[in-house]
Amino acid sequence: MQAKVIGGFFMSIQPWAIVTDLEFAKIVLIKDSEYFLDRGFYVNEQDDPLTANLINIADEKWKILRKKFSPIFTSEKIKNMIPIMVGISNKLIKCIDRAFLESIDINLSDYLSCFTIDIIGSCAFGIDCDTVNNPESKFLQIAKKVFSISSVRTAKLFFLCGFRSLAKSLHMRWTLREVEAFYTNLVTEVIEYRERENVKRNDFLDLMLQLKNRGKLDNEAENETGVVTLNEIIANVQTFLLAGYDTSSATIKFCLLELAHHQNIQDCLRNELRSVMDQFREITYEKLGEMIYLNKVVYETLRKHPPFGVISRTLSKDYKVLNMDLSLQKGTMVLISVLGFHHDPQIYPEPENFDPERFSSQAIKSRHPYAFLGFGNGPRNCIGMRFALMQIKICLATLLLMYKVSPCSRTQYPIEYSKSSMVLTPKEGCWLRIEKC
Repeated sequence: MQAKVIGGFFMSIQPWAIVTDLEFAKIVLIKDSEYFLDRGFYVNEQDDPLTANLINIADEKWKILRKKFSPIFTSEKIKNMIPIMVGISNKLIKCIDRAFLESIDINLSDYLSCFTIDIIGSCAFGIDCDTVNNPESKFLQIAKKVFSISSVRTAKLFFLCGFRSLAKSLHMRWTLREVEAFYTNLVTEVIEYRERENVKRNDFLDLMLQLKNRGKLDNEAENETGVVTLNEIIANVQTFLLAGYDTSSATIKFCLLELAHHQNIQDCLRNELRSVMDQFREITYEKLGEMIYLNKVVYETLRKHPPFGVISRTLSKDYKVLNMDLSLQKGTMVLISVLGFHHDPQIYPEPENFDPERFSSQAIKSRHPYAFLGFGNGPRNCIGMRFALMQIKICLATLLLMYKVSPCSRTQYPIEYSKSSMVLTPKEGCWLRIEKC
């Protein structure tokens, strides 16, 4: 393999390398991933225990924790949560129905954020947050605090990630104390209640409790990695929120904004939804599997507007780049530009166009297998990919079967990204004109 170009720069004294070649991206994410398992995020288990989660930790600790939690995210486990998602999507429609009585021009942004919060709350915590009907709930307020970013917080984040050892010796924290207290108290209380009353639910927390108490899931072989601790549960339940709240709601917003400006695609999608749902009153796992065009639309949305613009890795040891007179030193931050690859006209012709047929089976086979990185790739890909796709598709299917969306005077297009969020999200929300269909 001959890498085309590896760019780089220094952030203070920290070296950063930029991967601009898909073959080298494959090496980083798969072939030589043992060199690149560290995402470069700040972890301080003693002073900031919520940072010790599946997203942040590295090396052997990550391998053990990933192995513990992987059985939770199988297709069969996610399938059991679909009735919960469908119920919450029906609540969302009722709220939009009420808003529709007052105005046909609606900012769907808050409704969609509440939708994903309610799903995470129910599936991860086992709690009926009902933020769809109560947008002032503490649950939603805390979620917004987690994702809001200021210039001060941005500078602190760069320092924590760039000088991790120094920051740890100074006992620095990233998690806001209010956020830590909220999740610690919430999860502890729910666990105590469930164990005391022997409550069972088909959600993530129930599966985690099985790992905590027995070191394995029901009807599965013994887990060699051992039991899950209470601190691991608390840290990773919060991680499910981080991974599934703003990312999923942003994807739904982007998708609706694109569909509003591409009525032919929206009509084609709605025809498929009606065809699949004919004579069926409720969305099921099997029906979702038949929605082929919906899958293309969602992936094209993630192609054009990925939740995270880059994938970051930090070298755990010195690395010699194959066929190049170049060695990368331990500690070098390596960036893979997801936005760059997804908008490369040599990979995706006319990349600013919204074209779901880019994700037909034939088109996918014609591209480099690492041309799409919406969920990352390799051993550190998104563990909750199936869950995220399921809630996104259920929301879109439910909404578009009831409503047609089109631009209104406040719709921003082309879409600009917010600078105050840790994930890519529309700057001006999701203002759309809706009408019954």
